Amino acid sequence: MLLQTLKSLFRRDLDRLKKEIESYQHESKIWYFEKSIANSAGNLCLHLVGNLNTYIGAELGKTGYVRHRELEFSLKNVPRAELLVKIDQTIEVVEKALDKVTDQQLQQEYPILVFDEKTSTEYLLVHLATHLTYHLGQINYHRRLLDT
Repeated sequence: MLLQTLKSLFRRDLDRLKKEIESYQHESKIWYFEKSIANSAGNLCLHLVGNLNTYIGAELGKTGYVRHRELEFSLKNVPRAELLVKIDQTIEVVEKALDKVTDQQLQQEYPILVFDEKTSTEYLLVHLATHLTYHLGQINYHRRLLDT
């Protein structure tokens, strides 16, 4: 039951991420930041893609993905079309990986240490869903505030 819920939420929010990136009237504003807004929507998008491909794709789905976290925040001006492709690819990776996870696996310890202490796979997946939603909200606010 939880796995289906998580799949549904990841799909919903990754589709919303696509919609946010598509909704920028000025593509250059995807990469804009000012004053106390430290991260652009583009960098947050790259961060979410990297995060999900690492913790769900590489670890649970065994995709072989190698994360370059520093580039998630330092790359600039990646074309909108490329961001959208990355999101679509991430949707596919997340769905395929979660299809492989069993209910028993959810209760087991997540294979790598992510936080200060070990967690279950279930805990980490719920965290990843809320992490996605948190940054999605930031991107929505960024677009409405700065895409003028």
